[in-house]
Amino acid sequence: MKIAIGSDHGGYELKEKIKSFLILENHDVTDYGTNSLASVDYPDYGKKVGEAVVNGTYDFGIVLCGTGIGISIAANKVKGVRAALVYDDNTAYLAKAHNNANVIALGGRTTSEEAAISIVNTFMNTTFEPRHQSRLDKIKNIEGKE
Repeated sequence: MKIAIGSDHGGYELKEKIKSFLILENHDVTDYGTNSLASVDYPDYGKKVGEAVVNGTYDFGIVLCGTGIGISIAANKVKGVRAALVYDDNTAYLAKAHNNANVIALGGRTTSEEAAISIVNTFMNTTFEPRHQSRLDKIKNIEGKE
């Protein structure tokens, strides 16, 4: 899979661990930053990953900040992004199966490495259930997309 990933300083360490895992599993990962623990603004990275995913270059995106909340809000401002804050395997499963999320958000300060890897695996191995498509169509209408 082709995966875009990005974080602010609060998600940096967990981002690096997830990225290493994905590369070991032979996924094509593009890191949109940040590249250190120096303080940066999460909206910049949510936007970068969101735009990359919507442009069709990637299968999905992963964004991280301290809690995952702020960066998920930022990513969702990109038209066409369906970012879901996930915090366990069940929310990862439902984000994909019911909402066809194309970006998942994790909290670098609230999620362990073990949980994060499991969450990412669950999300990648779940398929969207088309019976929920009418709800996604309503979301597109809210965005102003026909």
